[in-house]
Amino acid sequence: MKIDRKGGLFIISAPSGSGKSTVIQQVMKKVENLSFSISYTTRELRTGEIHGRDYFFVSEKKFEEMVEAGEFLEYARVFEKFRYGTNRKQVESLLDQGHDVIMDIDVQGALQLMERREIPLTSIFVVPPDAEELKRRLKNRNREENTEIQRRLKTAGEEIQAVKLFEYIVVNDDLDTAVSDVTGIILSQRLKVSRIKNVDQIIKRFQMEDIHD
Repeated sequence: MKIDRKGGLFIISAPSGSGKSTVIQQVMKKVENLSFSISYTTRELRTGEIHGRDYFFVSEKKFEEMVEAGEFLEYARVFEKFRYGTNRKQVESLLDQGHDVIMDIDVQGALQLMERREIPLTSIFVVPPDAEELKRRLKNRNREENTEIQRRLKTAGEEIQAVKLFEYIVVNDDLDTAVSDVTGIILSQRLKVSRIKNVDQIIKRFQMEDIHD
């Protein structure tokens, strides 16, 4: 019996340094029919990143033009520096094709999507085990100066307050466990009756008049 499902949107948010991007990369390897929403950003391309795979890198002017044209489902300026946004057409097109979409998104953007509810979604908040571990991970990235690390830790303390607004929380203490937890959430959501397009046909298969000796 073939089940025809609607595409579902999964937003994964976390304080900077929590390891959500690594969790998402591993989940993508495990779950079929799961597409990644590629965000637009005004920050510079980092070593190893590819335009159109990791992000769409655009100028501040181009980003603002997209804002004015209503092309973003959500957008935000992160750490008072660079802007990030989710393209509306990209996400809606994938969902219309029946794909599940996973989104790596900052807390500001996640709260926008959750408040507007333009698209049904499942929200997941990833946290490290504690502040000391988060500090260690930020230092190990070797991307920020100490003052920037302190600012990110302060921001993390503020962002963690939003966890009560999310549906799920995943503690990224052990990577394999965190990946398993997120994978389980996605697979369980696929079984929700509200996501099944052909539920009436499934029910009809068990109508007595259709059963013959």
